[in-house]
Amino acid sequence: MTDPVHTTAADGAQPPADEPYERRWLALGIISMTVLLVVLDATIVNIALPAVTTDLDISTASQQWIVTAYTLTFGGFLLLGGRIADFWGRKRAYLAGAAGFALASALGGVAQNEAMLFGARALQGVFAALLAPASLALITVLFTEPKERAKAFGVYGALAGGGAAIGLLMGGILTEYADWRWCFWVNLPIALLAIVLAIRFVPESKAPGDTSYDIPGAVLITAGLASIVYGFTRVAEAAQANSAEARAANQAAQAQGSTTLVSPESGWADGLAWVFIVGGVVLVALFVATELRTRNPLLPMRIVLDRNRGGAYLTSTLVGAGLIGAFFFLSLYFQQVLDYSPVQAGLASLPTTLGVFIAAGAASVLVPKIGPRPLMIAGGLFAAAGLFTLSFVGVDTGFWQLPFPGELLLGLGLGFTFVPLSNLALIGAGPRDAGAASAMLNATQQVGASIGTAVLASLSVAAISSYTADALTSGGDPRDPAIGLEAQVEGYTTAFTWASVLLVIGALVSAFLVKATKEDLPADDAVVPVA
Repeated sequence: MTDPVHTTAADGAQPPADEPYERRWLALGIISMTVLLVVLDATIVNIALPAVTTDLDISTASQQWIVTAYTLTFGGFLLLGGRIADFWGRKRAYLAGAAGFALASALGGVAQNEAMLFGARALQGVFAALLAPASLALITVLFTEPKERAKAFGVYGALAGGGAAIGLLMGGILTEYADWRWCFWVNLPIALLAIVLAIRFVPESKAPGDTSYDIPGAVLITAGLASIVYGFTRVAEAAQANSAEARAANQAAQAQGSTTLVSPESGWADGLAWVFIVGGVVLVALFVATELRTRNPLLPMRIVLDRNRGGAYLTSTLVGAGLIGAFFFLSLYFQQVLDYSPVQAGLASLPTTLGVFIAAGAASVLVPKIGPRPLMIAGGLFAAAGLFTLSFVGVDTGFWQLPFPGELLLGLGLGFTFVPLSNLALIGAGPRDAGAASAMLNATQQVGASIGTAVLASLSVAAISSYTADALTSGGDPRDPAIGLEAQVEGYTTAFTWASVLLVIGALVSAFLVKATKEDLPADDAVVPVA
């Protein structure tokens, strides 16, 4: 018999206790619209950065805040957002998150200066931190039958894995043919349509029992996660800035006939970054200690300490690190090496999305039959193979030679990973903790992305410096621009290689920590109706 999902629809209808909500697939379609908004908003602005900084006269030193303001608040508030969804009501949290996200997007679209834009991006992150866990929690409680839940997570996995590439394409099209402000305004009609439909067709659910908030825990984990994300972001930004400064100095020296080489300083030399990283780790440790003693914790340790969920969260961290790093450097390779326009760079990223959609559809069928573990292992290895393929690109590599097959493999791997990963991270979380477990999955991806970007950027800068030094030592002409271009490619391919290593480690984590089988997938959790 199908497990019950006790919810109250917007029109007041109460579905029978022994049947699922009859409009659950329509609800999934509505929720998917806003899931895509949150995912693609992390990349849609990236391609528009040059146009934004020029239009608003934002300095090079400050432009990183266009991205950082979003990732900082999104990563920092996720666990609190998940608990608000559990206790306040997942539909209420979803509607508030979507409305707030739309208003923040409108504010970003009319920004007249950098302060206004940075504030809008920070607000987007805050409301995304409410919207993302509420969306995943709603999917969890709407779909309890194993095969249906696998299909629903297939949709979620496809959006989570392919949304970044879609964001690059949309950002390129809107920037090149309209205006960078449309990278923000495009969110408005989608969010408003989702809100109108969700009010009518998405049912409410909330956690049973004591719903008092753990304020000390919320303060500690929000500050801790934000501090860690910011610390690693500073490392990545310092590495890129130091590389740009060294490249400019070397070009100036070469123009004067000098062979003296300036090596870029490592991003890890930023002392303030270490203050934030270490401080964030200390705050997270204090948070864990607090949660173990709190009667009604923000994040019950049973969510994390379960072997299968813990393995899923660790895998999610590693996948987030490899995925974001791959898209970041691939976009740079297309535009700075192959000289693609923003639209061409966006189109060139679509093979990853194609692979994700193919694999997500297959995974939704396979998960109930073979369980999550084999697919997570295979997915990690497929994605690693794709990134390893990209590590062989050169200055004049044709798109169909290596980028296309590499991206397609990457997409297939991500599709096979995200579907079982999303399912596994929520198995057995219970009706009380769906939002918290969803938020933990999003938080691990966000923290993984910030760590991965910092590590890969630092390795890339080191590779660029080493290649340039070797080329000049071997008698290369310091005035030859080809040396700088080849050094740049060396940096990107080094990043691809190490990103593939992160995904192989993720596959090994799945192999050794995840023990769930297909028999563990059925969920018998009920969600208490809202009066």
